[in-house]
Amino acid sequence: MNSKLFLLSIFFFLTTAAASAQAKNAPRSIISTTALIRKYHDQKELSGMQKGELLELYIERIKVLVKTLPYIALVTKPGVTMADLGIPDDTDHKKILDNQAVGTSTFLDTTVEFQRKMMPYSDKGNLIAAILFYENTLKSLHEFNELNEM
Repeated sequence: MNSKLFLLSIFFFLTTAAASAQAKNAPRSIISTTALIRKYHDQKELSGMQKGELLELYIERIKVLVKTLPYIALVTKPGVTMADLGIPDDTDHKKILDNQAVGTSTFLDTTVEFQRKMMPYSDKGNLIAAILFYENTLKSLHEFNELNEM
């Protein structure tokens, strides 16, 4: 019984190690796959929400903008990899992409902490206006794509 458990444990460990190694070598998206807005809102809909809900929408939109706007000269949609763009998928480029991801994550952690502490003191109308502005900015990426295809 102990030998079966031992062999099963070794098999599980090797399977996990192989899967982990494959995940590290898989091409990564330039724009995070979490940089998506599920739903856009209008002013009437936002006016009916509580301030806490508005704050969460506000933070979500900031995250998407920070994860998207710096890269629009390369790509505007999540899921596109360096290989898709013809960028060499070598160690140097992977390191640059990894460093950028770490920097973005650090910036967002600090920004979200600030937003959660300070934005509850903002006026509800200003939060609504900011959310609508951010959403319009994100919608304008579709126009950018159309201009880029000309």
